[in-house]
Amino acid sequence: MNQQVDRSKRRFLVAATSVVGGAAGVVAVTPFVLSMLPSERAKAAGAPVEVDISKVEPGMQLAVAWQGKPVWVVNRTPAMLEKLPGLADRLVDPNCDVPQQPEYCKNIYRAIKKEYLVVVGICTHLGCSPTYRPELGPADLGADWPGGWFCPCHGSRYDLSARVFKNVPAPMNMLVPPHYYKTDTVILVGEDKKKGA
Repeated sequence: MNQQVDRSKRRFLVAATSVVGGAAGVVAVTPFVLSMLPSERAKAAGAPVEVDISKVEPGMQLAVAWQGKPVWVVNRTPAMLEKLPGLADRLVDPNCDVPQQPEYCKNIYRAIKKEYLVVVGICTHLGCSPTYRPELGPADLGADWPGGWFCPCHGSRYDLSARVFKNVPAPMNMLVPPHYYKTDTVILVGEDKKKGA
């Protein structure tokens, strides 16, 4: 009978030690496994961003952040839109023929809806953030300034479709991010509309 009691104690101790050791192993490994998964912040950095344009008045620029970059949404007035067709001879790439850009931006408006321009607000020269200058012919930019963006870092200029002018340091138009209209007043920046959706 003495041997029977010893064996059952031994089995109990082995089982208890195994359970406690296994639990300790899981607790020790969990932080390492979790550190390999992307954080919520990292997931959000590349996630699409919803932009409510219902309060963006004509002529106004709205700025949001997407992937750590400024994205501008501009509600262009009819007067702003009228100026765009006459600028082609002054621009490097008036039709936005860059292959990496979405098809819906390969036109003079560079937009799905011509009133609303959605563009990454970074100069294509060295990554500065240009200043929105919609006024016509200001003294510091010259009488022929049609409105657009001026980069204070090295003097690059863009029209109101974010197309770069000739003879400035920037080599190409500002980029149009993938986006689509979820509703008439909400744009999803960072994702193209799915086929068939």
